[in-house]
Amino acid sequence: MSAKDKFELIFERDIPELMGTVRFYRHARTGAEILSVINNDDNKVFGICFRTPPSDSSGIAHILEHSVLCGSRKYPVKEPFVELIKGSLNTFLNAFTYPDKTCYPVASQNVQDFYNLIDVYLDAVFYPRLTPLVLQQEGWHYELDDTDGPLSIKGVVYNEMKGVYSSPDSMLSELSQQSLFPDTTYGLDSGGDPKVIPSLTFEQFKSFHSRFYHPSNSRIYFYGNDDPDRRLEIIEEYLKDFSRSDPQSGVSLQPPIAGRGRIIRPFASGEEPAQGSPKSMVTVNWLLPESIEPVFNLAFQILEYVLLGMPGSPLRKALIESGLGEDIAGSGLETELRQLFFSTGLKGINTEDASKVEELIFETLSALASNGIDPATVEAGLNTIEFRLREKNYGNFPQGLATMLRSLTTWLHEADPILLPAFESPLSQVKEKLKSRGYLEGLIRRHLLDNQHRSVVLLRAEPGLAAREAEEEEAKFAEIKDSLSSDEVRRVIEDARTLQRIQASPDSPEALATIPVLKVSDLDRRNKAIPIEQMPADGLSGFYHDLFTGGITYLDVGFNLRSLPAKYLPYVPLLGRVFLEMGTDLQDFVSLSQKISRKTGGIRPEIFCSAIFGESIPAAWLFLRGKSMSAQVRELTDILAETLGAVKLNNRDRFRQIVLEEKARQERRIVPSGHQVVNQRIRAHFNQADWVRELTGGISYFLFLGKLAGEIDDNWDKVLSELEDVRRLLTNRSSMVFNLTADRKDLRSIEPHVQGFLRTLPNGRTSTEPWQQSLFPEFEGIMIPSQVNYVGKGADLYREGYELHGSSKVITGYLRASWLWEKVRVLGGAYGGFCLFDRMSGVLTYVSYRDPNLIKTIENFDGAAQFLRSADLPDDEIRKAIIGAIGDIDSYMLPDMKGYVSMLRSLTGDSDETRQRMRDEVLGTTAKDFRDFAEVLEKVNRNGIVKVLGSQTAIESALEERPMWLKTFRLL
Repeated sequence: MSAKDKFELIFERDIPELMGTVRFYRHARTGAEILSVINNDDNKVFGICFRTPPSDSSGIAHILEHSVLCGSRKYPVKEPFVELIKGSLNTFLNAFTYPDKTCYPVASQNVQDFYNLIDVYLDAVFYPRLTPLVLQQEGWHYELDDTDGPLSIKGVVYNEMKGVYSSPDSMLSELSQQSLFPDTTYGLDSGGDPKVIPSLTFEQFKSFHSRFYHPSNSRIYFYGNDDPDRRLEIIEEYLKDFSRSDPQSGVSLQPPIAGRGRIIRPFASGEEPAQGSPKSMVTVNWLLPESIEPVFNLAFQILEYVLLGMPGSPLRKALIESGLGEDIAGSGLETELRQLFFSTGLKGINTEDASKVEELIFETLSALASNGIDPATVEAGLNTIEFRLREKNYGNFPQGLATMLRSLTTWLHEADPILLPAFESPLSQVKEKLKSRGYLEGLIRRHLLDNQHRSVVLLRAEPGLAAREAEEEEAKFAEIKDSLSSDEVRRVIEDARTLQRIQASPDSPEALATIPVLKVSDLDRRNKAIPIEQMPADGLSGFYHDLFTGGITYLDVGFNLRSLPAKYLPYVPLLGRVFLEMGTDLQDFVSLSQKISRKTGGIRPEIFCSAIFGESIPAAWLFLRGKSMSAQVRELTDILAETLGAVKLNNRDRFRQIVLEEKARQERRIVPSGHQVVNQRIRAHFNQADWVRELTGGISYFLFLGKLAGEIDDNWDKVLSELEDVRRLLTNRSSMVFNLTADRKDLRSIEPHVQGFLRTLPNGRTSTEPWQQSLFPEFEGIMIPSQVNYVGKGADLYREGYELHGSSKVITGYLRASWLWEKVRVLGGAYGGFCLFDRMSGVLTYVSYRDPNLIKTIENFDGAAQFLRSADLPDDEIRKAIIGAIGDIDSYMLPDMKGYVSMLRSLTGDSDETRQRMRDEVLGTTAKDFRDFAEVLEKVNRNGIVKVLGSQTAIESALEERPMWLKTFRLL
């Protein structure tokens, strides 16, 4: 009997939206369900998912997601996941914990690599090596260095969630959801509340896996151009050893409850509100019907965009123009749970204004329901959602993975898995309903205004709360320690040492040899070429890329920042938004935002800055990146011509709103993306490109926005004059560039409109402005109200005498997946550690993410050099590192990104020859290259600069050990 005979084919359908055929199977023996999507996509995706509703907020599902990837029956190494990172061509490799499910997806363009990844993941989920030590490492454990020392808790997920709970926006999102689901699993924190995580026992942990990680509770997914019959053979090899089970994992519906009331929680803010502004935030939240109704689901996505998605959307506009807050709060429409919910509000409010925000939301919704929504706004919402569905562009996220997650929305709850991915029929039905005026208005009335199952969540800023919570935690740990007997204290010390000893012990060569890897001979020797042609237009530099885009045209217009004086650089990201969100001499910003959404697939600003190898002057550009169906390119170019030529800058109130929104968004990313903030701050010391990035997106930019918000009121004429200068200097054809990505068959109809638009741009003489970098202290301790730290150290290797070699990519990737993973994450308890090298600038940085440590982490950074000197580097380890580096070089890109990246390579002089030489050197990396690089890292140890973003307690404690080491300041 063939493997195929072990599966019952439930249905087979041709799904044009997925450009292929879908077969849906059920395994006869276990009841496992398999969704098999067969198409020509080379980026193949596999996923196995389990319904995992937690019964408390101990983070059990999240900790188990980490833990099953810590060794298994066939792969008895400590971290198979890390071994795959080292030596796979994967285009995606991760795992996700949701409030109701846990997913293990992988993707690769190489079929053998794809099957290797699948086998490791299947063995991991069904046969993991779950031990108390694994729970201690990934979840939590008490740590005590000696009998007289302080007790603490460590664990990867524990510290990850302390980082999450340090972000007010994350707290607001979690509380908004929980407030609507008091009686179901969605009312709990599946990620884990740090105060509850230490209640999780090993018995609960093991039982959760036995109950839920069973084929009968699984949803298994394939997508792409691999052999569909081979898929079933692979799965049968694992399912054949199981019988049917009933885990009773269903997620119940939340019964409607009238009036959930107001939930008020404090969150930690700085001693004084940042930049003198209010800090609290509020959301109004509504529970909606089940997600399985595709017409309603799609209609509400359109309604969300209508209400909030554009700068001129009526609810967004009312909230922003009220002056009650700085930016929109709330997650909008949540579509991935069994029941939809809608959440919106304001952040940056005075606490006493929360009720005014609530009243304004209902007044605005009531007016829309009574008076009707502008048909142009409805058209904009419909066009945007339809464009997204048809483009299927998820950035670096594989299309197949996005399809899997959409399928799970219904599939997880026993409904047809293709209900949402097969969007044509529900889209047609929604279009038909929208022909009758009042359809969306009826949804507002029925599901928002008349819906009594709603809540209000207020997060109230409380200065000093972080310090008080740290003191309370210290006192709690002291109390726990005092409650332990002397034997229990010794056991805590011994258990922690045992864990550290096992963590530090290397895997045996025999165990490592079980991990399936490709051969270097399996790798392409040549880089993948992206088609590019020069396309100058009236003296303006241009590029064209002939790529299959499915009838979409991508047009990037670039403005050279080298024409700006340094003092104007912080205005650049604001100008990018101003072009699209301020309105023009011909129409206000509401009409403009409607037109962009009605006639195009969107236009967005993006800043690109890079060093140019061997040159002191960087490439620094502001791009407006637009896209439309090729038949609508004229509308796209007309909009660009209007915004660039007739943007209305003198609307002070509107500009103030943009500045406050931008400031709120920058503040929102500081805590969750602290490693990126630190990395950028370090790099700014070494070259102009990274300095510009800091001025336009780092801490310096955030501080500039706070100052600018005051200047708008105090000295508007100066601000307006500078804005006009920036626009005039940038919108000059002689210093601009354009980039066109489209099918060749569409080029004849596209090109005249692009050329006509370019001729509307002014053409004057330009000059390159000299920039004098104004810097800040090299060693900084930047204090924020956070329970975790982000630690960084870096140096310019070229200044230290290093000559570029492709092996650097292999070695830095290896350091991340070996030394830093073990010392910073596994032993140190941080969520992540990175080693990042920019071959264009020569800057190397180490950074840690959600880190309980500070000085210890820097010592681990400094230990990397000795590690490379003394590490056992068998050929297999070097081979894996080479494969991982090639996988990164050959990362999967959709057509728009291919065209954009190809243009950027031209602007930075990153030639095909240079990149091929790098590839050749990567493929030829030897153990000697690793040893030689150790000497380079020794110079980073001696001469590198250090920056820390973290809690006041951690930074002050570090300064007690190393006085006068860091120049400190409070950011939030």
